[in-house]
Amino acid sequence: MALQGRSPSTRVRAERRSALLADYRPLPGAYDELMAPDGTVRPQWEPFLSEWSGLSLDELGHRFGLADRHVRDTGVSYRVHGELDESDPLAGERSWPLNHVPLVITGAEWQTIAAGVAQRAGLLASLLEDIYGPGEMIAKGLLPATIVTGSPDYLRPVQGTGNGGSLQLYAADLGRGPDGRWWVLGDRTQAPSGAGYALENRLALGRAFPDLFRSMNIERLASFFQGFRAGLVASSRRVEPRICLLTPGPLNESYFEQAYLARYLGFLLVEGGDLLMRDGRVHVRTIAGLKRADVIWRRIDGDFSDPLELNAASALGVAGLVQAVRRGNVHIANGLGSGVVEARALMSFLPALAERLLGEELILPNIATWWCGQDGARATVLERLEEMSVAPAFRAPADGLVHRPTLPGELAPEARQALRAHIQARGVDYVGQEVVRLSTMPIFEEGRLQPRPVTLRVFAAATPDGWTVMPGGFCRISDDADARAVTMGNDVRSSDVWVTSDRPVEHVTLLPSADRISIRRMMGTLPSRAADNLFWLGRYLERTEATLRLVRALLGRLIDADDATPDRAETLRRLANLLTAWGAAPAEKGLSPASQATAALHELEHYGSALATVREARRTASVIRERLSVDAWRLFGDLQRQLTLTPEEQGSEGEAYEIADRALKTLAAFSGLSQENMVRGAGWRFLDIGRRLERGIATCRFARHFADSAAPSDCLDALLDLTDSQITYRSRYLLGASLAPVLDLVMLDPYNPRSVAFQIDRLDAEIAGLPTLNEDGMLEAPRRLALKLAAECRTAEAGRLDRTSILLFEQLLMGLSSAVADRYFLQNSEPEGSRMTGIA
Repeated sequence: MALQGRSPSTRVRAERRSALLADYRPLPGAYDELMAPDGTVRPQWEPFLSEWSGLSLDELGHRFGLADRHVRDTGVSYRVHGELDESDPLAGERSWPLNHVPLVITGAEWQTIAAGVAQRAGLLASLLEDIYGPGEMIAKGLLPATIVTGSPDYLRPVQGTGNGGSLQLYAADLGRGPDGRWWVLGDRTQAPSGAGYALENRLALGRAFPDLFRSMNIERLASFFQGFRAGLVASSRRVEPRICLLTPGPLNESYFEQAYLARYLGFLLVEGGDLLMRDGRVHVRTIAGLKRADVIWRRIDGDFSDPLELNAASALGVAGLVQAVRRGNVHIANGLGSGVVEARALMSFLPALAERLLGEELILPNIATWWCGQDGARATVLERLEEMSVAPAFRAPADGLVHRPTLPGELAPEARQALRAHIQARGVDYVGQEVVRLSTMPIFEEGRLQPRPVTLRVFAAATPDGWTVMPGGFCRISDDADARAVTMGNDVRSSDVWVTSDRPVEHVTLLPSADRISIRRMMGTLPSRAADNLFWLGRYLERTEATLRLVRALLGRLIDADDATPDRAETLRRLANLLTAWGAAPAEKGLSPASQATAALHELEHYGSALATVREARRTASVIRERLSVDAWRLFGDLQRQLTLTPEEQGSEGEAYEIADRALKTLAAFSGLSQENMVRGAGWRFLDIGRRLERGIATCRFARHFADSAAPSDCLDALLDLTDSQITYRSRYLLGASLAPVLDLVMLDPYNPRSVAFQIDRLDAEIAGLPTLNEDGMLEAPRRLALKLAAECRTAEAGRLDRTSILLFEQLLMGLSSAVADRYFLQNSEPEGSRMTGIA
C-alpha cells in the first residue's frame, strides 16, 4: 500500500528530524557513521534523514512492517551454534534480526575499501598457492612453518593437488577505528557465509524504502553474483557445467542462506549423501541415475569433506573426494585446504608477505596482532595482558581456555592467572590483539535513532576478469553499547550496506543475454533426496487435509442439533474412533467427541493431529526450500499459525469448526499453486505422486469405516462429505445415500477427482513419466504395481466391494509407495542390482 497525501511542511519535517536525533549521542572515543565530531550529520546521510523526516512514526512503522513481513514470509532465518535439534530442523530457527536503518557509505570511500579487500583476497590466494605448492614463503623464513602445519585447517592430503588451496570467494570482517580508518578484524576463506543474507537485507529494505533506494543511486549487488557464477563456470572443463552447492544440511546455522543462494544462482543444492564417487569422478545421485558434478561450492569445513582421507568421523562429506580433486576431475570452491589462511596467527605476517608476493603495502591494515608462538611476541602479550584481547591462534582448541576473543582485564584474577600460565606453556595456540573501539551506526529504537557498535563484512569473488568486490555487504550491530567484538548470536542485528553513487546505477540482471540463451524446457537434474522430500511433502499435506476433513465432519454434526438421531450418534462414534485410530486424538475413556476433535486440530503430542502433520510438512519443506516459491513457503507458515493455539485460545465447537474450515482453504490454495504454477517436471511428479498415494489410502480407510453393509445412511452421508462428493452424488441420484452408488462414486469412478480410481489413473500417468535406469523395455517395479492397481480398479464392481476388497486396494497402494521409495530414494540408491547407468 503506497502512502500518499500532502507532503509535510518544512516546520513538521524539522520537528520530526529533531525528534529522531534527540537522544543520539555518539559514544566517546568512537567514530560515528552518522554524525561528525562537530555534531553535524555527515553529507551521505542527509537524503536518508530527509526521507525519514517526511514520515510520521505511524508511517515509519508501516514501512518497517513491509520489511519485517518480507523477512517473515520468505522464512529468512539463522541459527545460533549450540541451539540445534537433530529431530526438528525448524526447532531453534530464529527470524533474521533486521535493522531498519542501512549503513550508508560514499562511493569514494568504498573504492578504498573495495581495493583493499580485492588486494587482500589476491594476497591470500597467492599465499594458498604457495602453501600447497612450492612452499617458498616458509623456505625463505617469511612464514613460520608451525603456523601452517600446526593449523587444523592445513590438509596434508591435498598438498600439490593444484586445487587444494584455491580461493573463489573471500570475505573480510572490517571495523572502523576512532581515526576513521577501516581495519581488517578477520579473514574468511574456509566457507564464507553472509552473501545471501546481504542480498535478503537489500530486498527487505528495498521493499520498505524503494524511492529512497533509487534517489540515492545505491549500487546494486547482482553484478557481484553474476561475476561469481561466471568464475565458477570458467573453472570447469565443460562448457555447461553442473555446479553443486554442498551444504551440511538443514541443521546448519546458515542453511536458509545456502538454499536461497542455490535457488538464486541456479545451482544444485546437495548434501554429502547426494554425492558418490565413481571412476575417479564425483556424481550426483538422481532419479535418473548418476550425473556428473563438475564444480562443488562447498559450505562444509574442508576436513569434513572426505571421510576416507581427511576426517574419518565426518558424515557430511564424500568418500574419495580428495582423489577426484587430485585427478583434476572436479573443481572445489573454496579449495579443501583454504581455511589455513583464516588463522589469526597469520595476521602479523601478512604485511611482509604482501610486499614479497604482491610488491605492495596493504591498503587495509590488520588489527595489530602478536602470535605467542614467537618469544618476543609472547613476552609483549604477557606484559600487556590486561590491555589486550586474547584469542585462539587457530580454530579454538578443544582443551584451550579461550574459545573466542576474550578480554583478560575483565577476567577474575584466578582465571587471568590460569590464562597467563597457559600462554606461557602453549603460546603457539594464542594471539594477542589490540582492542579497537568499533565505530557506531544508528538503529531505530523507541521512536529515536540510537548509536550502536558495528562491524562490516565485505565479499570478494574470483571472476574471469579478476577479483570483484560486492558493492555493499552486511553489517552486524550489537545491542551492547560497549561491544568490542560482534558475532551473530544473542542481541545482534544485521543491516544492509548502501554504497552511494553520484550518477544513476545501471540495472544488472543474472539472466543471460538473448544471444547466449540455451533453450530448454525441463529443469534438469533432480537429486534423489529432493525427490524423497517432495514425495513426503505431498503425503503430509494430504494427510493433514484428511484429518481436517474428519474434524470438520465431526464438529459439523455436533453443531447440527436438529438431527440428534441414533444414526447420527453412530456416525459421531465412527468419526471419533477414526481420529483415535489415526493417532490424531487421545483414546481416553469418557472424552467427548468435541474434545477429541479439538485435540486432533491443535495438540502436537498426537502424531496424527493436523498441527503435527503440518509441522512435519513444513519441516520437510524446509529441507527443499530452494525448490519452493515464496508463496508456497508463506502458505506453510499461515497454516501452522492457524492451527497453533494454546488451550486458553481454543474456543467453542463452532470456532474450532471455523479453524478447520480456514485451514482447508489454505491447503486448497497450495493445491491451486502447485497445479497452476509448478512446471510439470520430475519434482512436480513426485509431489503429486505423494499426494495421490495418500489421498487414495485415506479414501480407502474412509470407505472401510463408513461404507460397510451395516452402515446407516448418515455414515454414507459422512463418507460423501469426507470425499467432497456430495454435490456430484446429489446431481446423479435423487434418492438418499445408498451403499452401492456411494462406493462406486468414491472408489471406482474415474471421473471423480476424489475417488480411488482417479488417484490410481494419475499415479499410473505420473510414474510412466519418470525416468528409467535401463532402456531394455522391461517395466520397473513401480510401473508394474501401478498397472496392476489400475487393472484391479477398472475391473472391480461396486456391488462386490466390501471391507476386505477395499483393504486390498489400500495395501496395494501402500506397496506402490514402498516400490517408489525403493527405486528412487537414497535409502536404496542402486535398486536394480547396482545397475546405475546413464552417467552424464
